[in-house]
Amino acid sequence: MTAGLKVVRAGLFDTLQDLGRTGFMALGMPTAGAMDRIGLCLANALAGNPANTAGLEIGVMGPDLLVEADSVRVALVGPLSPQLIDGPDAAPKPIESDRSHLLKRGQTLRVGMIDGSSTAYLAVAGGFELPSFMGSLSTYSRAGIGGFDGRKLAAGDVLPLARPSVPAINERKLAQPFDYGSGPVRVVWGPQDDYFSKAGRRTFVETEYRVSKEADRMGIRFEGAVIEHAKPVEKGGADIISDGIAPGAIQVPGAGLPIVLLADRQTVGGYPKIATVASVDLPRLGRLLPGQTVRFAAVSVEEAEALRRDQETRLQRAIAGFVVARPPGGIDLVRLYEENLIDGVVYDSP
Repeated sequence: MTAGLKVVRAGLFDTLQDLGRTGFMALGMPTAGAMDRIGLCLANALAGNPANTAGLEIGVMGPDLLVEADSVRVALVGPLSPQLIDGPDAAPKPIESDRSHLLKRGQTLRVGMIDGSSTAYLAVAGGFELPSFMGSLSTYSRAGIGGFDGRKLAAGDVLPLARPSVPAINERKLAQPFDYGSGPVRVVWGPQDDYFSKAGRRTFVETEYRVSKEADRMGIRFEGAVIEHAKPVEKGGADIISDGIAPGAIQVPGAGLPIVLLADRQTVGGYPKIATVASVDLPRLGRLLPGQTVRFAAVSVEEAEALRRDQETRLQRAIAGFVVARPPGGIDLVRLYEENLIDGVVYDSP
């Protein structure tokens, strides 16, 4: 029997994602991939996987997963409150996120709701035994390709595991949650910022925008102050000859409200792009929920590159700083035996 994780109850929008399907945009193929690459990289590192191994991207609420393998090591990253159910009649027990766990056959992992973010991640040691499409396991659900049958998970699905069992070793956890940063979302002007008036560009960086309900893996429509185009809309001020769409491109159509394009974005578009989100802040956008607000701040290309390099350094430092995690609800005997618990003995003769 193939080792796997069976979806007992589906979450809201759970898909398999790696770091994306790169190199095919010229053929009209979007990259897809993780909305929050930092969360996926951390989950993979906790599970002992290469950074680009496909994991489960959890959207808002996660699934219940029954272990149909001798053992499996899972790593959860994100603001979750997961639970472990040992058997059909057992009560759920809370376990920690931002760490790895060794699960055994017959146990059910209840991933649960995400608190304060739209995405979280689950990785398994060794990854999932599924065929890639154009070199990637990322799900692009709009075209029904990649991942698990090109779609979000449903009750009854069984995710095949690459490993039927894993060894019992020390589990690991993040020493502290990763700092994604705060403050304005950094952007680089262009490539069509000249399609907007000075007043329009000032509006973009001086006002606050709210995430609308039209927010998904393709992009985020924002609500707020209207951004003025340089030419009237009726005279083509909101139209360009279609050109390529980079990750984080910010289109402003005729309505004058910004749309930030994300992982499942189209490859070309015909609206002018006032700015492009610096890659350092794309993971923050990938975690936003409807109703949350952001401001935008312009930086130079050189500043954006320096910010990304610093973030990558901090990510590697966080991975190098993993600490041993205690078993849920128990004492870590390995760590206990490593400690010098006795510093002297007094012998009292009879």
